[in-house]
Amino acid sequence: MPSLDPLPNDAVAKPPKDKTKKKEKKSKNPPTDDAISESKKRKKRWGDEEAEELPKSETSSEVLETSDEGLKSAKKKAKKVKVEDAEDDGGDEKKVEENPNAVSNFRISTTLREKLKQNGIESLFPIQAMTFDTILDGSDLVGRARTGQGKTLAFVLPILESLTNGPGKAARKTGFSRPPSVLVLLPTRELANQVYADFEVYGSAVGLSSCCLYGGTPYHNQEDKLRRGVDVVIGTPGRVKDHIERGNLDLSHLRFRVLDEADEMLRMGFVDDVELILGKVKDLGQVQTLLFSATLPTWVQHISKKFLKPEKFTVDLVGNEKMKASTNVRHIVLPCLMSNMSQLIPDIISCYASGGRTIVFTERKETASELAGLLNGARALHGDIQQSQREVTLARFRSGKFMTLVATNVAARGLDINDVQLIIQCEPPRDVEAYIHRSGRTGRAGNTGVAVMLYDPKKSSRISQIERESGVKFERLSAPQPADFAKAAGEKAVDEVLSQISDSVIPAFKSVAEDLINKSGLSAVELLAKALAKCSGFTDFKKRSLLASRENYVTVLFQAGRPMYSPMYILQLLRRFLPEEKVKAVEGITFTADKTGAVFDVPAEDLDAFVTGAQNEHQVSVEVPETLPPLEEREQFTRPRFGGSRWNSNDRSGGNRFSRGRGGGGFRGGRGNGNRGGKR
Repeated sequence: MPSLDPLPNDAVAKPPKDKTKKKEKKSKNPPTDDAISESKKRKKRWGDEEAEELPKSETSSEVLETSDEGLKSAKKKAKKVKVEDAEDDGGDEKKVEENPNAVSNFRISTTLREKLKQNGIESLFPIQAMTFDTILDGSDLVGRARTGQGKTLAFVLPILESLTNGPGKAARKTGFSRPPSVLVLLPTRELANQVYADFEVYGSAVGLSSCCLYGGTPYHNQEDKLRRGVDVVIGTPGRVKDHIERGNLDLSHLRFRVLDEADEMLRMGFVDDVELILGKVKDLGQVQTLLFSATLPTWVQHISKKFLKPEKFTVDLVGNEKMKASTNVRHIVLPCLMSNMSQLIPDIISCYASGGRTIVFTERKETASELAGLLNGARALHGDIQQSQREVTLARFRSGKFMTLVATNVAARGLDINDVQLIIQCEPPRDVEAYIHRSGRTGRAGNTGVAVMLYDPKKSSRISQIERESGVKFERLSAPQPADFAKAAGEKAVDEVLSQISDSVIPAFKSVAEDLINKSGLSAVELLAKALAKCSGFTDFKKRSLLASRENYVTVLFQAGRPMYSPMYILQLLRRFLPEEKVKAVEGITFTADKTGAVFDVPAEDLDAFVTGAQNEHQVSVEVPETLPPLEEREQFTRPRFGGSRWNSNDRSGGNRFSRGRGGGGFRGGRGNGNRGGKR
């Protein structure tokens, strides 16, 4: 198995030094960095995906590693201010220990400090703090961190400092038609635009210009910028390669080259383009190379060995920890058929979005467009949409012009929007890394978030596989019931009533309210509850099944006092006490994990017939569970015919079409705005 080149034992990435002024009398317990001290005790190298322990006698790359516990400790230190009592001239003086990751503790110029402060940044994230000095001092670097931990500024800040105040200042070309000093390669247009925005914000503050090169846009605008001369070029491999071959891009004076999301470049098929571009710089001593990746497949290790200096540094904030997905995210799975998705998703948003933005991920472009059309105010983002329109859509989403984005994998990486509160995946993705990066669009920059994944209840084995490979422990919940999202909507309505309606209206409506209480026979609290329901768009509740989120269905648990192995056997038992038309209405028979029972959906109006009929049958029981029992994960059957009717007749769409004309979910009536549905 390939591994990274070994480092000399003295080539250890050092933590940032505390440059705060020291008092004459030092504290007896100076601050230490748990994450750093722990990393010094271990020497590791990486295999294809995970770090492996090396024998103590073998020389290895010094990997600066922070486990989950160490990272939590570092974050606590970054927020904590400790006050100690110290004696000074016979009196008491309070000594404040400053944040070790504060911007003031690093070699960052006053201009950049002010710009960071304007953007609300007063301290660096762990990966930024751990790599800043290493990059600024001129070393090549391999950085590994989970998504959402601030990798972009980890290379933007030290590169800008080096070009304006460090060794790169003297080597940098200036003037018209100057060749770039920095090249940053990224796998997607969206990620390229994001990194370009950061270089524009902070680079312009120190007099450096940037341009962004990617496909789907005209060449001539990009050619004009390159002809005038730029300091930093950010781009996707395909378009950067095109400009090199056209003679528009000169890399002969390059001082920095950066590969961000290197593992995604492998997945998207950019191997040849990336190697061609990196190979344009023949003298490794001329250029400093930085490689960032969430995982380390074989090709990424090959790139590191071939194009980075042997004395490179490695910074690892993942290490041997199995958990790869963000630890700030709550991971939930809900059963739902594709045909019920457009009714369920608005209610999930009501329960879990907390007023923040939501991104809904689909596997297919057609599904994204169709679902966006069914969700109130949502917009679609996928590869068939022109690049100019995609940029407009993202800008409007960031600015809050709409709150729900329906996207394919084009949005899974690189969208750094801090207040995305909820991620919904319409089905389990084909690979675990896709789940990690999709769910990583929330819980960013120290915030928390929720990731909900929907699945066909008869095809749930993929969920266990994602758990095993990512370390995520899913909360297996049923679909939100009307009371769940009614509570969230009611709280919002209360806030609107208290904050938006003046007390001046009370006298005009007081007598009407008193008459209503007297005539209705309801209490004041009950009438107020109905009024809040009306304000929230509710006029009636509909049932929703636990098993597959079917509207106006109820999930029942069927047991016969013995193990069961065939859906047809269950149907035969049901025919003993139910007429054929009610048996045919049964949907989605799924066995429990221990095979002693089965769950299935029945129409809400037929529930009493199932429960009372089973009471007269020996050893047969039908009850309504509050939560789903553990279910068997493998698919049991594929819609056998019985009695001239197709099994699961409501699911004929095959999972690739949403139900039409149903208006929303959770209740009947209301405002009919697509989020809550209108009257049928």
